[in-house]
Amino acid sequence: MKNISVIGSGTMGNGIAHVYAQSGFAVNLVDISADALARALKTIEKNLDRMVAKERIDEATKNSTLANITTHTDLKTGVANADLVIEAATENVDIKLKIFRDLDAFTKPECILASNTSSIPITKIGAATNRPDKVIGMHFMNPVPVMKLVEVINGYATAAEVTALVMETSKKLGKVPVEVNDYPGFVANRILMPMINEAIISLFEGVAGVEEIDTVMKLGMAHPMGPLQLADFIGLDVCLSIMNVLYEGFGNPKYAPCPLLVNMVTAGYLGVKSGEGFYSWNHGTKELIVSKQFKK
Repeated sequence: MKNISVIGSGTMGNGIAHVYAQSGFAVNLVDISADALARALKTIEKNLDRMVAKERIDEATKNSTLANITTHTDLKTGVANADLVIEAATENVDIKLKIFRDLDAFTKPECILASNTSSIPITKIGAATNRPDKVIGMHFMNPVPVMKLVEVINGYATAAEVTALVMETSKKLGKVPVEVNDYPGFVANRILMPMINEAIISLFEGVAGVEEIDTVMKLGMAHPMGPLQLADFIGLDVCLSIMNVLYEGFGNPKYAPCPLLVNMVTAGYLGVKSGEGFYSWNHGTKELIVSKQFKK
């Protein structure tokens, strides 16, 4: 595989485009918004500059990486020659199914179609196409240029040779691919999200405060950041969506999202993206400041 198309130029999409381009692949970055594509290229260049400053890459690698990326606002044009398409659009099942129906129509028959979804079933996505054997999940972690893991998710009909090729390609990026099967939350979010939800329940029930809960997990369990801070970074709306997928998929009350999480999302407290979650993110400092609603 030489030609990669990435659908969506947000945080995950531009990160995926970055790592493929840096590894020598020709990348088409596709988004309906020209402004979003311009912001994505600036983000990639900024991240490359940071890598140059830290002497992780040289200037020539930075320039070749940027040269490997072409932007498109037309989906059909952007995927016409793709060997592999990675969809990184918003985590909305209807949007994703529409994209995959279009990809099925616009790409070469042999093209592999992958989704970066963190929770939507790959089998369901594959069923929207005429090539479910060539549909697979590639769940990259944020920030993509830094995090080594790629969760490779087999749909019910995904062909073994497709899985093998995606695993091999992931290794060429310097990533560590882990093969999992298509059940709600896969592995990463099936374990992570209930932990985050339990931290929110502990806060909701008054067991401890925001800083106390996060400190226990950072110092006691060697987590790089506490679960409430991590929830703010992921986006509380995303956390709620994944918890609902787990709850609906397993029908087990242990996956029911905490009422506090539901209320915060309803009120627009989404974490970093909205400027306020469990912490305040509009303070212009690296210091963590607990959101005023949780201050004692």
